[in-house]
Amino acid sequence: MIAYAPALLFLALFGIGVLRDRRRFSNAVYLGLVCVSLFLGLAASADRSGDQGHPALEWLVAGMLLIPFLGALVLPVFLLANGVKMIRKEGRSPANLLSFLVGLGIFGLMGLMVAAAVAHSRALVIVTGTLLLIAAYVSFLFFCFIGYAFLYGRLRPRRDVDFVVVLGSGLIGGKRVPPLLASRLERGRKVYEAQAARGNPPVVVTSGGQGPDEHLPESHAMADYLTERGFPAEHIRREDQSRTTEENLVYSKALMSQDRGDYSCVIVTNNFHAFRAALMARKTGVNGQVVGSPTAAYFWPSATIREFMAVFLHHKLVNFSICGLLVLPGLLALVVG
Repeated sequence: MIAYAPALLFLALFGIGVLRDRRRFSNAVYLGLVCVSLFLGLAASADRSGDQGHPALEWLVAGMLLIPFLGALVLPVFLLANGVKMIRKEGRSPANLLSFLVGLGIFGLMGLMVAAAVAHSRALVIVTGTLLLIAAYVSFLFFCFIGYAFLYGRLRPRRDVDFVVVLGSGLIGGKRVPPLLASRLERGRKVYEAQAARGNPPVVVTSGGQGPDEHLPESHAMADYLTERGFPAEHIRREDQSRTTEENLVYSKALMSQDRGDYSCVIVTNNFHAFRAALMARKTGVNGQVVGSPTAAYFWPSATIREFMAVFLHHKLVNFSICGLLVLPGLLALVVG
């Protein structure tokens, strides 16, 4: 039982964090630490059970170890294939190249490991080991991010709300709602209809200003999309000043606070963006949870990597400090050698 004490501790911290506020990245880290601690506990139990002639846990631990090794081989191939598909469907923008570049980076690290083993160079071994430590740390945070984002996306608001805020995402040809944004609007409509069926219809806030290449504010195109499909116009408010997600939240908050001081809301975005939008909602003081709408499967990898990078850089002081500490032993080894 002692072997599982850390896992139980982190599970308790995770539960407390979720009850206090679902919109914390620390919840994701605690969940990751639960998984790591549980694995270490299983490994310790497997070692003891092997000595007693009970190898079942040993096989379980071996299987769990095999998963990341197989994943390291399959993942870069998948990312490269996805990157090619993204380029074909969405164009060669830097954001669309992310999955392709990460796939290349993983293969590059593998190549460096092979070169270090073949060359028998102490300096190359130290550099490779340092890069592996940094990659392990970033990978841990990434899997914490996607694991908790998956869980967060399945948590539902605990009560009725006053507003449903739909975040904008750009228009086609400067005036038409694209499929990505239509998905958000349809999810917002479903949230509205589910609550209206209980006799308490919320107000839908379409949030988005006018970009330099757009003929009208996104919020107006979004409202038109809904009303053209039979949505009651009297239940729509338009926030038409924002240019970024943070401004979406700040200006929508001002609008909701003006209408109802003790408001509560649900924020609608695409599922890959839901957790980061929740982190931003907490930062800006918006009283609401975030729900996600469906997204094309091919769009997920690059979009998720982009979201993670944004969260990683938002905590850059902590993350770069830890990466610096991981690099320090390698530098000292090179200097001493």
